[in-house]
Amino acid sequence: MTVITRFAPSPTGFLHIGGARTALFNWLYAKHHGGKFYLRIEDTDRARSTPEATQAIIDGMKWLGLEHDGEIVYQFARSSRHAEIAHELVAKGKAFYCYTTQEELEDFRTKNPNAKFRSPYRNGDKPAPAGVPAVIRIKAPMDGETTIHDKVQGSVSIKNSELDDMILLRSDGTPTYMLAVVVDDHDMGITHIIRGDDHHTNSFRQLMIYDAMGWKAPEFAHIPLIHGADGAKLSKRHGALGVDEYRKMGYLPEAIRNYLLRLGWSHGDDEIISTSQAIEWFNLESIGKSPSRFDFAKLENLNGHYIREADDARLVELVIESGKWEVGSDKRKILLRAMNGLKQRAKTIVELAENAAFYVANRPIKLDEKASEIIAKDGKEIIAALLPELKKLEDFTHDNLQQICKNYAEKSGQKLGQKLGNIMSPIRAAITGKTASPSMFEVMEILGKNETIERLRDVC
Repeated sequence: MTVITRFAPSPTGFLHIGGARTALFNWLYAKHHGGKFYLRIEDTDRARSTPEATQAIIDGMKWLGLEHDGEIVYQFARSSRHAEIAHELVAKGKAFYCYTTQEELEDFRTKNPNAKFRSPYRNGDKPAPAGVPAVIRIKAPMDGETTIHDKVQGSVSIKNSELDDMILLRSDGTPTYMLAVVVDDHDMGITHIIRGDDHHTNSFRQLMIYDAMGWKAPEFAHIPLIHGADGAKLSKRHGALGVDEYRKMGYLPEAIRNYLLRLGWSHGDDEIISTSQAIEWFNLESIGKSPSRFDFAKLENLNGHYIREADDARLVELVIESGKWEVGSDKRKILLRAMNGLKQRAKTIVELAENAAFYVANRPIKLDEKASEIIAKDGKEIIAALLPELKKLEDFTHDNLQQICKNYAEKSGQKLGQKLGNIMSPIRAAITGKTASPSMFEVMEILGKNETIERLRDVC
């Protein structure tokens, strides 16, 4: 059997982080088994589905690296096929036309708040009223029970008396979600449905359609939902944001994939798991049965790891995009030379861009308040004394720059009480505009002799 999974979001909003994890698990399971992974856009809710949301889902999947097989399936375009199956079920005696009005249904629910609706038209005992539009309802089983052998939750059963004669086709001829999902999954050959455990009740109801049509049902795996760090239901304050927001916040897709994989799935004590390892190791048996907790601190630490491992040229393009900079080839080269040092200290691309900004800044460099204070105190005197030595230096390298500054500190130490750290503070302020940076000898070498000297001159 070829394993075929799917991710089937509704385009009524962004691709949120819980949906991204569901997509990831389906993608990994298919890849692990050498199968297929399909994307289906469930756009039957025409009032709430938008092209913008659809595109956001597609873009989010692409950014995460979760490429789907084949063409995207749009559920609404298959409405006639869904209706065909509803009428076929009527012909089989497995469904029926129901003329119960909304008022009658509300009256029933008011009088029988805990009862499942059984239509009086179910067995043809009540004649069809004239001029009343009909819906098509399934004949729910009355006796016995239904069991799902869930790949995550284990065997779960409910009594069939808990199932209602649900609507398959509305009076206007449009299919319901329950019908459309089953028909699409069957026609697409889906073998495994991996989704959140908030769909567990839906699975029992959808099995009625599989049974009525004589179709083999897929295997089910209902994964626990993601909670916030405090154990409460995941909300925006916890991190229930769209995937695009994580991109804007400076997270790498490989870090998101790794983090989402570890939210509810484990492989021993492994925390850093590459994509190739994830494909090799992933299984449904290692998914936990309890909700996992979203933790931004853990995500940041993991993202920092992937930034340190990332290709420098790729990071250059990402920080330019994040900083919205317009830079030429010369400054790109500077960033590339600087990236190895910069990326050791950053946990997000946004932070990396902030730390790299002084490299691409135009002169004169804007000084922050503390940097201005350092220059105003005695920084100009120190810089003026060092400039002639820097100008004479032909080999403008880290070690040579360090030696010049050490020599100055030793010569002026007895007179001015200067230490190397005190010497470098005004240099750092003048060159970066800040009081913190990578090693200044490294920074000066990367910027080069001309740029370094011009930045120092600007404050004198």
